This record gives sequence, C-alpha cells and structure tokens, in this order.
Amino acid sequence: MFNSKTLLIVGGTGSFGNAVLNKFLDTKISEIRILSRDEKKQHDMRVLYNNSKLKFFIGDVKDKESLKSAVKGVDYIFHAAALKQVPSCEFFPIEAVKTNVLGTDNVLSVAIEYKVKKVICLSTDKAVYPINAMGTSKAMMEKVFVAKSRNSDSTVICGTRYGNVMASRGSVIPHFYEQIKSGKDITVTDPNMTRFMMTLDDAVNLVLFAFENGNPGDIFVQKSPSTTIGELALVMKKIYNSSVEVKNIGIRHAEKIHETLLSREERLVAEELENYFRIPSDNRDLNYNKYFYEGLQNLNHLEEYNSFNTTRLNKEELINLLASIGYKE
Repeated sequence: MFNSKTLLIVGGTGSFGNAVLNKFLDTKISEIRILSRDEKKQHDMRVLYNNSKLKFFIGDVKDKESLKSAVKGVDYIFHAAALKQVPSCEFFPIEAVKTNVLGTDNVLSVAIEYKVKKVICLSTDKAVYPINAMGTSKAMMEKVFVAKSRNSDSTVICGTRYGNVMASRGSVIPHFYEQIKSGKDITVTDPNMTRFMMTLDDAVNLVLFAFENGNPGDIFVQKSPSTTIGELALVMKKIYNSSVEVKNIGIRHAEKIHETLLSREERLVAEELENYFRIPSDNRDLNYNKYFYEGLQNLNHLEEYNSFNTTRLNKEELINLLASIGYKE
C-alpha cells in the first residue's frame, strides 16, 4: 500500500512514531516525514536511524502555516500529535484544546488543501465518557475529524481509538520498572484499577487496519485484553525477583477505575469484526424534524466495552506479554 508513497507522521518523535519507523523504513516506501516541535528528539532520531528516506520538519499543529511545507506532496498522514498527560491537561486545559482540538482541525484543513489521500487520527479510550481535560479534548478531536470527513471529497479521514499502550513514554510499566530497579516501593493508585494492555505493534497494526479498511469518519477499536494494576505490579516483582513492597497511594485526580473503549451508544451501531470494532460515522444531516419520528432501538440490553468486562489476562499471559516487549528477567 505504501510502495513509492510519502507518509507524514504528525507528532512522530513519540513512541508511536518510532514504532512506525521500525516497521516501515526497510520497505519500499519512498519517504517518511516527521513533523514535531522538538528539535532534540528529532536530532536523536536522525542519528539513530541514519536513513535517507527520513525527513524532519519543525512545526506545531497549533500553527497552521508551519504545517504546509511538511504536508505538501504527502500521500498519507498519521496524526499522532497530542497533549496526553492527564495531570498536564488538568492544569492547562486550554493548551489541551489548542493542541488536541484546534491542532487537529489545522492538520486536517491543510491535508484537504493539499489533497492528501488519507489521514488516520489517533485517539484514546479516555475520549469515551470523559472525566478529565485530556479525555474531553480527545473526544472533541474525534468530533472534529468525523465532521471534517463529511465535507472532504479528495481526502479520506478516519481514526483509531486505543487504550493503554504498554511501555509507551510516561506510562506505568516503565515507571514500575524504574522503581523496582532502584529498590523503591512500587506505588499503585488502586490495585483493583483495570487497564487495557496493548503493545506498540498492536497500535501500529490498528492504524494500518484503519488505513486499509476505513471509510470516511470511521473509528476503529481493537479488542484488547486487560489486567489490574495490582496484578501488573505483582507480576513485575516476580519477573525481576524483587522484594520491594507494593504501596497503595490512592487514586489520582481525574483517573477512572476502569477505562472504556466503546460506549453503549456506540455498541448499538458498531460493526464487530474478528479483532476490531468499526464505529461508522453518523452521516445524518441537520434536518431535525425527522428525529421526532425516527430513533434508535433500546440500549438497555447493551453494556459498554471496558477494561473490566473485556478478556482478563492471567499471570502467565501477562508475563509472556511483558516479555514480548522486553520486560523479562
């Protein structure tokens, strides 16, 4: 699909961008462009990969003009730029809006202007029934790309939504690892808290599935297993034969006990595939009169798809999954 094509990864210096590069650089893709505002991370990537297919652009999604040189001549875009640390967004919610909502609108407007063939926007489980600024801004980001998809003839816009990406920057697994290796207590907010477990390869494969199968406005969700945070801490102790204590410190501000990947309302219309859910865009128009006579069926028999009611990993499965991403004795 990508032979002789040019791909732009917006926000490409993060964990997702690196995973894409590891998968794509040795293929017949013509060029991969990385757009971000962090010159240090770009320099580190330039040195690490040392590949002539890789091009770097300094820019910020909040500044529409800074996007144009990177987007011109691009075939496809993976939009991964986001303000995504929950505490940061809580203290600076307007910055979350500027990056996650208005920044997405800028990326899509420029993509449409330059007739990019397809854009995949990356979202998060925190966008479903959001309780914090990060989740709320990503929920609005989804609304923006679905709305844009309705009015774009030449550019197909769709998205993905996934849960906790294991070992991504700032996530809990590397945090636990550092605590264990330094001999500190493992700090757990609530041992009964559940989180979806998804590898970086899973995240890339979900985006590729959306790229290949997505219609305008679609959102794709991977069926992912989960674990409790308490179980994760105990398993990591076992892997590294550690005697550190697990200390419960209480739930943090703006955290959920369980995360949701698919709302009850979305399950009503979602198409269930083998490994994914496809949430089609609501393409009804603004003729409100008919909504007095047309409606959806009862939701009472449905439940949301969350990290509590999904498949739960047992200890052995969790150990094997952690080993697959490098966390092993």
